This record gives sequence, C-alpha cells and structure tokens, in this order.
Amino acid sequence: MSRWVIRLIILSVIILIAEIYAFQALKTVTKSRVIRWVWLGVSALVYINLIYVIFSTPRSMGQTLQFQYAVGFMLTILIPKAVLILMMFGEDVVRIIQKLISFFMPGETMPLASRRTFVAKLALGLAAIPFAGFIYGIIQGRYNYKVLKYHLEFDDLPEAFDGFTITQITDIHSGSFTNKEKIQYGVDLINEQKSDLMLFTGDIVNNVASEMDDWIDVFKVLKAPYGKFSVLGNHDYGDYVDWEHRVDKIKNFEAVKGIHPKIGFDLLLNEHRYIEKDGQKLALIGVENWGKGFNQAGDLEVATQGVSQNDFKILMSHDPSHWEYKVKKDDFNYQLTLSGHTHGLQMGIEIPGFFKWSPSQYVYKQWAGLYKEFGRYINVNRGFGYHAFPGRVGIWPEITVIELKKATKNV
Repeated sequence: MSRWVIRLIILSVIILIAEIYAFQALKTVTKSRVIRWVWLGVSALVYINLIYVIFSTPRSMGQTLQFQYAVGFMLTILIPKAVLILMMFGEDVVRIIQKLISFFMPGETMPLASRRTFVAKLALGLAAIPFAGFIYGIIQGRYNYKVLKYHLEFDDLPEAFDGFTITQITDIHSGSFTNKEKIQYGVDLINEQKSDLMLFTGDIVNNVASEMDDWIDVFKVLKAPYGKFSVLGNHDYGDYVDWEHRVDKIKNFEAVKGIHPKIGFDLLLNEHRYIEKDGQKLALIGVENWGKGFNQAGDLEVATQGVSQNDFKILMSHDPSHWEYKVKKDDFNYQLTLSGHTHGLQMGIEIPGFFKWSPSQYVYKQWAGLYKEFGRYINVNRGFGYHAFPGRVGIWPEITVIELKKATKNV
C-alpha cells in the first residue's frame, strides 16, 4: 500500500470522527430530522464530489478547476465544523472534570442539564461566521482587489529616482480564472496607479501555457513608461503536471516563457537591466525561482554579472524564502526585494496596522506585506489571482505601489 493511500485513509478517519462529533452537537440543538438529513446530505455530497474528482482526474492534467472547487467546498464545510468541534470538546472536558469532582466530593454538584445545549447553540453560531466568510470568499473575495501603497526611504537612492513609483503584481495563476469582467476590473485598477515601472514576480499559470491563451488580450494593455519586467514562479516550470514525455514539459516551459513578451513584459532569467532616468540609473535584477527545499534555479551571481556593489538594486525573486536564506545578509546589498508565492494562504485575519494572522506564517517567516532587516526591505505581495482554494477569506488580492524616496539627512 502506497504512502499516499495510507495518508488518505488516515485523513478520512480523522474527518469521519470530526463529522460524527459535529453531528452530535447538531443533535443537541435540534430534533428536526429535516435539518439533520440536510446536514448529512450536504456533507456527503461534498466528500463524494472530492473523492470523485481526485480519482477521475489524470495527474497529467495537473490541478483543474474542478479540483479547486471540490477543495473549496470541502473547506467551506470543514473549517466551520472545526470551530464547532473545538468548543464542544472544551465543554466535554469541563463535564468530565465536574463529574470527577462529583465522584470524589459527593456533596459538591454543578448544574449540567442546560449548559450543553447553550454551548452547542453558541458553537453553531460562531461556526456560521467562517462558513459565511468562505462563501463570500468564493463568490466575491477573490476579486476584492486592494491597492497597498508604501513610501520607502533610502540613503543611497539616486536623486533622479526620488518619487519614482513601482507597481508590483504577482501570482496571476490564469488557469484559475473564470470571470473576464472581474479580471478586467483588476487590470484596469493596476493601470489606474500610473506607476513609472511595472514588475511581475512570477506564477503566470497554474500548470500549462495554454491557460493564458484567453487572457493575453486582457493583460497586454498594462502600461508603464519605464517598462514592464517579470520573472518566473514555481508553477511556471510545469513541475505539477505528470508529463508523459519530457519533451512535452520542455515545450510547455518555452511556451510559458513566450507568454511574457506577448503581454509586453521583459522576462528576466537570471539577468539584470538598468533603468535610467536623468542620467542616473538603478539596477533591476530578476532571478529564476528559488525556494527552500525545491526548484532552486535562481542564481544571483549570474544575474548580477556587470552590476556594481554600489548600484542601487531592486531584486525580483518569486519565493520570499530566497530573501530569508540567501539575500538579506548578502554583502552585495540588495536594497529592495519583491516577492510573492505565499498568497498569504488566501485565508486569514488582517486588521491593517493592528493585527495580521494566517497559517502561512508558520511556513514562511516573510509571508505577506513589507519587512525590513539589516537595512534592507522585502515586500511579499499577496497575489493577484488564486490557486488551490478558489477564493480568498480575509487575505485579499493585492496590487502593490511603492514610491522610492531619497532619505533626507538631518542637519
């Protein structure tokens, strides 16, 4: 029996136990057979659909829209139930403690009769919050584009670039798109920023180059007077498809690279370009994907051949783990790095300026937003598109606008 099958069996057992536990909570609240059968029926349909999609989809197709929605529906019913289970489990722990106290101290009793019903109702009410959030995330949240603006000061920024603006987008994942009107709205919003320079930091598709065919006309209208530049992300290499022939993977990779000039972007493959303004310049460096534990094709040494250590440098590198492990302490001094990749897991809680949380932070130290260490910055864009889960809950699609400023010296 393969490890994959064993893991699937273990996961199925865990989910079954969770479903039984959650159903017991429902029975505490209502005696309506209709509600109970609807609960069971919806859950069964979601799991049957997921199993069907998993076993009926050839691996050669990679991740399909059908798989995304099957996962989306599962998360929509499972995460609210997790909230329900946690509360009911806590109540069960209290009940056990109270029974032990009653056993050893017969004179001491605590009321139990109505509390479980109250806790079950409260738990169901709280579970409805993430359920509504996931429904919104699938219907509208994935198109809830946010423009985030940063003003970054640098001592060594060439004076000609004081006030220079950069729009960063990342993780288009065109294979997930279904609504051209909504995507067009996002593209128009990018153009409305009227930035000097536009940078795309990888993952233009999910699996194969053809996913972008219907979207080239939408994205080729993007404009920036000082140019549009891009790099590759992990999904652009075709590694998530079970290719029958290696030559097909190579052809697809070449086709993915060919998308970038079609939409007007200069793809940097471990290369650099100089952006010039009023006789001064800054170095724009683009590396191939480099991620911790996989696909480390990015090569800073190759990309910076001909670049001076004294040059002001902007690095495009898809995966923020590259910055954490290789870039931030590099003596060559990369003043600003732009990344994507994490999507902020497309779900979490953010109160701008006060609180930010997502399970993504347990995998990536820099997972969303702006970070600074050793006097150097990295911005991790939350992504324009979506992948795996066909929605966004609390972590919205992002368009980043960065204004470079020359630091003023205090006299």
